[in-house]
Amino acid sequence: MRDQTKRLRELEQENARLKKGGVLSMAQNNEVYFVTGAAGFIGSHMVERLLADGHSVTGYDNLSLGRKEWIEHLQSDPRFTFIQADLLELETLIQTMEGHDVVIHLGANTDIRRGNSDYRIDLEDCILATYNVLEAMRSNNISELLFASSATVYGDQWEEPLDEAKGPLLPISLYGAAKLSCESIISAYCHLNDIRAWIFRFGNVVGARMGHGVLYDFIAKLRRNPQELEVLGDGEQQKNYFMVEDCIEGMLYAFRNVKEKSCDVFNLGTETNTQVAAIGHIVAEEMGLKGTKFRYTGGRRGWPGDQTRIYYDTKKMKRLGWQAKHSSTEAVRIATNRLLQGDDGFRKPGGAHESA
Repeated sequence: MRDQTKRLRELEQENARLKKGGVLSMAQNNEVYFVTGAAGFIGSHMVERLLADGHSVTGYDNLSLGRKEWIEHLQSDPRFTFIQADLLELETLIQTMEGHDVVIHLGANTDIRRGNSDYRIDLEDCILATYNVLEAMRSNNISELLFASSATVYGDQWEEPLDEAKGPLLPISLYGAAKLSCESIISAYCHLNDIRAWIFRFGNVVGARMGHGVLYDFIAKLRRNPQELEVLGDGEQQKNYFMVEDCIEGMLYAFRNVKEKSCDVFNLGTETNTQVAAIGHIVAEEMGLKGTKFRYTGGRRGWPGDQTRIYYDTKKMKRLGWQAKHSSTEAVRIATNRLLQGDDGFRKPGGAHESA
């Protein structure tokens, strides 16, 4: 930890020197970024993108869900510093966040079903963690925050496409409730302090390095038993799936182009959906399997807290000039191929989660 902190301070001093000398400027978008959940599925891709764009990045992760190997190839880059610590460690967070310009808060429990068995997980890993991030920002006079929220805040509303003004919001999972709580806390901090926030309600993000979710689980199940695929629920649940690179591009696009409000909310995803049963068939096809039998456990929901259908309205992002490059079904197929090619999160056989 001491070596990490020393390297971080050296990076901050170098960045300050360059800014003072006119080599770097905010106008040139050479901000220093602090990314929580940096070793996770989305976080590791975000760090790669920021470094590719020429920024300096500090990644912060306790590695409870993330993998050190997903950012190992970045460790030799002098512009990247990795801090292994927990978001519940407020003093560490305050110390390591010093000298940064922008915070991208991706760190959280991302396994919705996991929160059903331990009711403290989403309280601690989402709500309290976000409070600590905001306190660290306030202590260090950092004014810009990008926050990963979720479609789960909308609850079980599927009669019509959901836009950002939809309400009341009544989540049906503890994860969704925690994300909605975080949105409220962020809004309050923005209005009480000199903080500007971009809140993104993600659809179902897919791609390489996934560690759970329906694609991950279907692949794991079919690797164990290619003859039969168990599908939780009736298979008719449908949601929008979009690529991780589209997710990151959308976040950064809104950040660069929307500055009007102190706290703004954006749906990020596609307006197309894919049924769970169709995902099963895509996974089986991409694995080269034929004749696989599908066994449905029955019921509208795959598990308690599962949203049966989500129809997204993404017109707000479209009006800004951005939309996802791939449809939901295209994203499912591309992500399946990436997982099968080995760029995946398989550390051990997946359980029967189908959590997204």
